[in-house]
Amino acid sequence: QVQLVESGGGLVQAGDSLRLSCAASGRTFSTYNMAWFRQAPGKERDFVAAIRWSGGTTYYADSVKGRFTVSRDNAKNTVWLQMNSLKPEDTAVYYCAASRWFYGPESHDYNYWGQGTQVTVSS
Repeated sequence: QVQLVESGGGLVQAGDSLRLSCAASGRTFSTYNMAWFRQAPGKERDFVAAIRWSGGTTYYADSVKGRFTVSRDNAKNTVWLQMNSLKPEDTAVYYCAASRWFYGPESHDYNYWGQGTQVTVSS
């Protein structure tokens, strides 16, 4: 089992950068594929980025490709989402999620979720 805690959200201006962190508990973190999702008010939860358990493969939503970077350090039980050139439409609650067996953009494939961290981008 994995417990996830996100941090690093905040209020920034358009064009700024933020780095979100997701700290995981448990000794098996290195065996989990990880992902970031986001949910804006009144909208469904959308996929942002994913990274395989080894860190060797990443996958991004088209809306963030080239601006966001997902990375992980299995020794630190942490995954990060570096967000650059932020836009007002990036405003949402950001969640990290873990899946032992799946990797990709489908939220139902992920078994474990954090509580989320709010990112607000002003214009």
